[in-house]
Amino acid sequence: MTRFTPAELEAARDRLVPDVVADGLRVLFCGINPGLTTAATGHHFARPGNRFWPVLHRSGFTPRLLTPAEQGLLPPLGLGITNVVARATARADELTPEEYREGGRLLTAKVERLRPRWLAVVGITAYRTAFGERGAATGPQERRIGGTRIWVLPNPSGLNAHWTVATMAEAYAELRVAAAEEPGRR
Repeated sequence: MTRFTPAELEAARDRLVPDVVADGLRVLFCGINPGLTTAATGHHFARPGNRFWPVLHRSGFTPRLLTPAEQGLLPPLGLGITNVVARATARADELTPEEYREGGRLLTAKVERLRPRWLAVVGITAYRTAFGERGAATGPQERRIGGTRIWVLPNPSGLNAHWTVATMAEAYAELRVAAAEEPGRR
């Protein structure tokens, strides 16, 4: 992986990273917002120490461990990636509650257009803030967006020390099983 200088990372601030999406996905994973390494590379969950790719594999979503540069392999597997807030920051705590709420509105429109079977928000605080669901817990949610069900997963950031790769993989695998059991697209 390319190492970036602090100046190169700072230059990536506020950049937008294209979604990895297609119509009718099984699961659309939704991060909080791109980090600076993600923005610098153009690849989601690219920061060293982020556990998204290992967890995705260990939970059975991918047949092998993918690298961030291989994110384009996800749509043929029925998977995609987007974010609640599009702009890149060094830390999620740089985002305002208004950005989360606006991100929730934009995400709702995106989900209505793409119609994934499941929207998987990776971060309970992001979900609670974006959708005004203060009491939400990880797991499946009552809320739907059209025919899309919502599942909240633990944030795979290395800063989320409450969850290990193994416990996150178990949580992600529960969603994989639920998504596989439902009839329908992909």
